[in-house]
Amino acid sequence: MSTVPTDPTPAAPAPGGEDPVPTTPRGPRLVIIGPMGAGKTTIGREVARRLGVPFADLDELIIEAAGRSIPEIFAAQGESAFRDLEARVLALALEAHTGVLALGGGAVVAEDSRALVAARPAVLLEIDEETARSRVGRGRGRPMLGGEDPLGRWRTLTDARMPLYREAARWSIDATDGGIDRIARRIIETLEGAEPPAPKEHA
Repeated sequence: MSTVPTDPTPAAPAPGGEDPVPTTPRGPRLVIIGPMGAGKTTIGREVARRLGVPFADLDELIIEAAGRSIPEIFAAQGESAFRDLEARVLALALEAHTGVLALGGGAVVAEDSRALVAARPAVLLEIDEETARSRVGRGRGRPMLGGEDPLGRWRTLTDARMPLYREAARWSIDATDGGIDRIARRIIETLEGAEPPAPKEHA
């Protein structure tokens, strides 16, 4: 299981008090975001395998940090406590993980988290409602889809979050069909063929 160090050691200053020699920025090669059921974990694992880099799932990192499952966190502490923990673990993972990182469906809802993800190479996986229906089922294991109408809840959440996903993502890929291999290949082609983002101007 992937782990994220909680106290990364900063680079030591160079002799004479000068700044250390710049190194390659740490952080994921790719961040995968999107609604529940988009296949972020499954596709992310395949992308990581093809790139020869490690894979991490944010939900698994949260479970490791909390020592309990996500439904148990929701039941014991509520969504607000879960989101606080999610934001902390995400911030650490965006610094420490160097491979492919898949996020939960609500990880970019918080503005600060969304800004952190937007500064990384992030791809949005999009799916249609029929695909979601076959994947989320009765919403078991997904606290945000609890209730009598999991698909209706998925639709409401996805409609509300899609503008936030688009704000955070650098690219968007249709993951409705095509199979894992084809989608993974499209993501890698997009990643490797993309021009570096232009530097942002500071006021």
